[in-house]
Amino acid sequence: MSMEVLFSLVNAAVLPAWALLLFAPNAKLTDRLVHSMAYPFFLGLIYFFGLISTVFFGFGAEGSGFTSIAQVRQIFASDMGLIVGWTHFLVFDLFVGAWEARDAKTHNIRHIYMLPCLILTFMFGPVGLMLYLIIRRGQAKKSAIA
Repeated sequence: MSMEVLFSLVNAAVLPAWALLLFAPNAKLTDRLVHSMAYPFFLGLIYFFGLISTVFFGFGAEGSGFTSIAQVRQIFASDMGLIVGWTHFLVFDLFVGAWEARDAKTHNIRHIYMLPCLILTFMFGPVGLMLYLIIRRGQAKKSAIA
């Protein structure tokens, strides 16, 4: 399998989970696939095997590591290193988006307010999380006043 195909598959793999969070937040399928952590787990397996192949089986760039910016840059100097890094982002963004959706239910935050948070979390990770935390804080203040 080419690196381009693997990259496309990893990208496409998260789309159903995000669609469920956005358009079917209360569906049993969303609970079974996304909130059960099945998605992050299986994407985590892709990440794990990609990481192992990068570090131990020669798919990574020489001189990579975690102790300097030059070494971290080298991690992403190979296609597999880029796929591993991208998968890392996808897994954690999805994990955060699923947490936001569950947390919003416990705080009675309407789903319409969650849509921009989830979209931003999918596209820009921390920006979506920050928006969600602002909305959550606003909801808490609103509840305290009522």
